[in-house]
Amino acid sequence: MRHLTASAILALSLMAGTAQGQVFDGWVGEASLAGSKTTGNTDTTDIGLALKLDKVGDVWTHKFTAAADFGDANGETNKQRYALGYQIDRHINDRTYVYGNADYFKDDFGAFQEGYFLGAGLGYKVLVDEPITWNLEAGLGYRNQTEQEPSALSVDELAGRLFSDFDWTLNDNVSAYNDTEVIFAESNTTIWNEIGLTAQIAGNLAARTSFRVDHNTNVAAGLVKTDTITRVGIVYTMD
Repeated sequence: MRHLTASAILALSLMAGTAQGQVFDGWVGEASLAGSKTTGNTDTTDIGLALKLDKVGDVWTHKFTAAADFGDANGETNKQRYALGYQIDRHINDRTYVYGNADYFKDDFGAFQEGYFLGAGLGYKVLVDEPITWNLEAGLGYRNQTEQEPSALSVDELAGRLFSDFDWTLNDNVSAYNDTEVIFAESNTTIWNEIGLTAQIAGNLAARTSFRVDHNTNVAAGLVKTDTITRVGIVYTMD
């Protein structure tokens, strides 16, 4: 695990430095490094990296996310998951917007080996004034999911999407969030919820703890439907 930790710290430094360069001019966001405990289809202690960037304009908003979780035990890899996401919003008024989004994941040890979702829909800002903001989204899209070996069955289908983004600034140093996504289709419905608490340490550094639940209504034989991830780590804010 030590070589994984060193690699993770190096990757986090590169991510933070790159994100502040000219290639990401106008973007703000955060890079995070966390240790995590996973239960469900795997029972592991891992290292996780994440990058979240936003670029807000008068008409358009761009959102980019990237994450990687990996770990090993006794020299053997026991977790390796990558996820990428991009969303573009077109503001209609102060509260309403339309969006298009694309998400991809690859997970060698989860309920599904690989998958992506391409969709579009309507968003509404239920609460816009701090300390609490809350956005809701609903849309339709196209989803692909591939089961783990040995079946490796791949399913392509139309799917619906619901999303909730809730943020609460408790004070100048502490904030909380609760995000939920539901993607429902004929073959399988995927539901995930993540709740987290962030506390400023000094300058651009903060500490964060989070808990996430992933649930699939239909998985291959021998796999469980629910995975949980508990994370504790540090966050570097880029502004």
